[in-house]
Amino acid sequence: MENNHYDIIIVGGGIVGLASAYKINVKYPSKKILVLEKEKEVATHQTGHNSGVIHSGLYYKPGSYKAKNCVDGRRELVAFAKEHNIKHDICGKIVVATEESELAHMNKVFNNGLANGVEGIEKIDAKKIIEIEPYCVGIEGIWVPCTGIIDYADVSRKYVELIESKFSQSKVLTSHEVIAFEKHANYTDVITNQGTFKGSYVITCAGLQSDRIARKEGAKIDTAIVGFRGDYYDLSDKGLEKVKNLIYPVPNPKYPFLGVHFTRMIHGGTECGPNAVFVFKREGYGKTDFSLKDTAEAFAFGGTWKFFAKNMKFGWDEYRGAFSKTFFLNRLRKLIPTLEMDDLKPGRAGVRAMALAPEGEMIDDFKIEVNGNAIHVLNAPSPAATSSLAIGTAIELMASEHFNLK
Repeated sequence: MENNHYDIIIVGGGIVGLASAYKINVKYPSKKILVLEKEKEVATHQTGHNSGVIHSGLYYKPGSYKAKNCVDGRRELVAFAKEHNIKHDICGKIVVATEESELAHMNKVFNNGLANGVEGIEKIDAKKIIEIEPYCVGIEGIWVPCTGIIDYADVSRKYVELIESKFSQSKVLTSHEVIAFEKHANYTDVITNQGTFKGSYVITCAGLQSDRIARKEGAKIDTAIVGFRGDYYDLSDKGLEKVKNLIYPVPNPKYPFLGVHFTRMIHGGTECGPNAVFVFKREGYGKTDFSLKDTAEAFAFGGTWKFFAKNMKFGWDEYRGAFSKTFFLNRLRKLIPTLEMDDLKPGRAGVRAMALAPEGEMIDDFKIEVNGNAIHVLNAPSPAATSSLAIGTAIELMASEHFNLK
């Protein structure tokens, strides 16, 4: 095989692309696999900007890919972290109802958790909530002992280390942006800003750019990625004592996000958030970041307008939270009423890729499709990081079947 010819080229060095490369190489150690990442480091975007929660599998519709892969992936991730000495903490979390109107959906969430096989969950009363989180006030809640925290960039770097040390022919190249594909009878030229590589098969895991990369490869898809920024505050030194581990609200079933919550971070500190604000630049982490191309594409897609129409009040409230610390604080006070303005300081932001259907519906589950000699991960929202090893196994099985790997 030529030096720049690979059995499989994976586009995207986030946690899903790297886990897929690792899992395929574990199954087929002799295969030559190349991962191409456009940034200077792996895990730069969604993987490195999320809240670092090891999700339990509580929220997801029973039988969905999210439910199965989250529960299986969490268990595998924790075992992986222990084996490779990756810092993590299975600290547990509480989901808290603060008013009667939330109880019906809280019970649905609890029953989903039972159906999904989430171990150890239990309903708790107001007294137990205060025992676990002394500053949190609620009427009922769910204790989820198997939830934890980790740094997914650390996990991703470990995948890279294993790929390059265990499988001598495989490699991960950063600062290689894929700009085009040229199809040939038995291989594809993957053209980057630093040269061309030949791949017998291609897998794309491009996160915020997943729809664009899939279309460049030739896939016919009807979904589009729309970015939503999540802004965080950090608890100040004064506010840190008010949260022990993780506190979540009961999510509003009308909207596709979990609501602002409190998350202790594995390397120290506690984050509060995120909100969910439409972004005018897919990889824009600042509140005023703008890309004409990204904005024009989002507004040219009919599903974007239909999504806005269905979620108008939600969208307006999220924007208020982005620019008003008082509004953000009041949302957090639902869970911790004694929180004060100087308990919060500005934190970081992340952008999540939301795949929308033409009718404006959010694609709620993982979405992976085959197109000839390529596999495309078109939608891998949370809990994809928790699920990365399980998704990697699913992609390995798809590759084995569709690429006839031996």
